[in-house]
Amino acid sequence: MTVQFRQAMALWARIGVLSFGGPAGQIALLHREVVEQRGWLSEQEFLRALNFCMLLPGPEAMQLATYCGWKLHGQKGGFVAGSLFVLPGALIMLALSSLYAVFGQATFTQSLFWGIKIAVLAIVFEALIKIAKKALKRPMDWWLAGLAFIALFCFGLPFPLVVAAAALFGLLIGSDIKAETVAIRPAISETLKTIGFWLVLWLVPLLLLFASYGSDHVFTKLATMFSTLAVVTFGGAYAVLASLGQTVVEQAAWMTPQQMMDGFGLAETTPGPLILVGQFVAFTSARSVEGSLWAGVLASAIFLWMTFVPCFLWIFAGAPWISWLDSWPRIRSALAAITAAVSGVILNLSLWFALHVVFGSAERLSGPVPVWWPDWSGFDAAAVILAAVLGFGLMRLQWGIPKTLVLGLCAGLLWHIMGSLI
Repeated sequence: MTVQFRQAMALWARIGVLSFGGPAGQIALLHREVVEQRGWLSEQEFLRALNFCMLLPGPEAMQLATYCGWKLHGQKGGFVAGSLFVLPGALIMLALSSLYAVFGQATFTQSLFWGIKIAVLAIVFEALIKIAKKALKRPMDWWLAGLAFIALFCFGLPFPLVVAAAALFGLLIGSDIKAETVAIRPAISETLKTIGFWLVLWLVPLLLLFASYGSDHVFTKLATMFSTLAVVTFGGAYAVLASLGQTVVEQAAWMTPQQMMDGFGLAETTPGPLILVGQFVAFTSARSVEGSLWAGVLASAIFLWMTFVPCFLWIFAGAPWISWLDSWPRIRSALAAITAAVSGVILNLSLWFALHVVFGSAERLSGPVPVWWPDWSGFDAAAVILAAVLGFGLMRLQWGIPKTLVLGLCAGLLWHIMGSLI
């Protein structure tokens, strides 16, 4: 299928504006728009790309959007798709960070987006059902998905370990399923050129910061921290949050724990990857040290560069190899096992998101089975009712994602207006 570049760019911009709900919601949105409604990627191509992105450090949904753009129009398409996925949320986060710095608590924003979060909950579970139907074809697939979910949700095992275990299992059992097409191995020289170009683009600004400000300046420290996290942090924003909190709250004391949680709340209620919480961290930390909003703006730009340029490197270097690797039977088996496990990963993310929407908060229990457990005192019956209504409209009445989000926003505003009047 031939897709015009302008046509694709319009969709990437639309997705960037509508991409609420963290990785589960964003994967759902991409699947619906790119696979179901337009057929620009096949189900197999999408799942193969999702498997690949789950193996990478950084925000998997942004990398998946980048892959989709690359698949259609090469590196130019991938860069536009990935950038438009991030920029709307980054601009909103910059504005909210500035307002937060001036006015304090972010509760006004959390109230405003209460209905949107519930709408996203309906969208997430609709996509989960559809992806599971396509990905879980064998009894073994269901077992892998279930075990992955239990490992993550109930026992809190590291995300990379769960995915690696699934891949190893698939590699060991092998597969007698032949590839649909014979793929040609990409040129190693082209891959090395791609790696070199994006490494220079990524690391030269870091070296310039060291040369301009020295190693002890807040800008340099933030750039080093985010560059390091871009390489070592798997599992998306949930894993990043712990590392950021330890560095900027406990060690550097640039932020308070409450500010950290407020930033995560802002990231949850804006479009774009949840890892944009790092932009709030950069803005708030730089402002607290330098005493200037402009320092926060520059720190936000540093965060975006050091976090997302590596994502383009991973995709543009690795994506050309996916089809070739998929032609090897044992690799196909490993990828199929990852596909099954990813369904359990998405279920884990979906339930984590649902617990925070319906109960307000959830924590892991202590003991041999540290399962996520909600704060029952914060149970929101109105959220459950609205989620059921929006889910019915989305799945049965075919409302579509934009209409569901708008109705969720309107319902949320109406509910809070009524609450303030009673």
